[in-house]
Amino acid sequence: MKRRIIGTHEVSAIGLGGMPMSIEGRPDEDRSIATIHAALDAGVTLIDTADAYHLHADEVGHNEELIAKALRSYGSGAADVLVATKGGHLRPGDGTWTVNGHPDYLKEAAKASARRLGVDAIGLYQFHRPDSSVPYAESVGAVRDLLDEGVIRMAGISNADVAQIDEANEVLGGRLASVQNQFSPAFRSSLGELEHCASLGIAFLPWSPLGGISKAGELGENHAAFARVAEARGVSPQQITLAWELALAAIVVPIPGASRPESIRDSAQAPDLELTEEELRELMSD
Repeated sequence: MKRRIIGTHEVSAIGLGGMPMSIEGRPDEDRSIATIHAALDAGVTLIDTADAYHLHADEVGHNEELIAKALRSYGSGAADVLVATKGGHLRPGDGTWTVNGHPDYLKEAAKASARRLGVDAIGLYQFHRPDSSVPYAESVGAVRDLLDEGVIRMAGISNADVAQIDEANEVLGGRLASVQNQFSPAFRSSLGELEHCASLGIAFLPWSPLGGISKAGELGENHAAFARVAEARGVSPQQITLAWELALAAIVVPIPGASRPESIRDSAQAPDLELTEEELRELMSD
């Protein structure tokens, strides 16, 4: 698979988002592990997770432990996989999501994530979501401390606006490796953040990059161009969507979620698609 850069690390141009394997509607463990192994077989070397990817209150870190188990069972072929996890978002077990950006909490959460992942240092640790009750610089300062202490190797943020990207990069002393925001054909409000990351050379990881595509694999009528280009190319709308995102900037690394092996196998083919200028104009205006 073609490669892209996150901080100091080279990764596959398409990553795997682990959340669907641990929250509502999750598959059984065997299918989840088969999905992760299928991603590795397809050349995926970036897996994104979070300690909040779980269903019940007593299983914090479910997805981290699942990914760690899948990597162990895959063997030495998983040695170059970058596992990116996040902290600061919580699920109390009643279906809601809450936040905790207090520095002491983030530091302990990161160390707990490292234990669950079975690593001496987390490859990429991301502050999951801003907490309005805590100054942003203080939350990111905890991530900086983790970086300085060697608990994590690279630092990222998620769900951030342009001002927060600049503030985080300043707090981190210019060491901000990645920004993970929602971005897809149906959700383009983070385009400004994507372009800002491109200007700074910071990796941009679109979460829910296939937003707007139904479970049947068809785009809604508001995004008909993606379906038209996919039909003309003889590929899935998902591949066209990911190829479009990759074409927006060299710093984009989409992380489509998957809970079936066939889904990630399809997504992993997107970097091989070279969209024409005409196709890109049609998709951008759709």
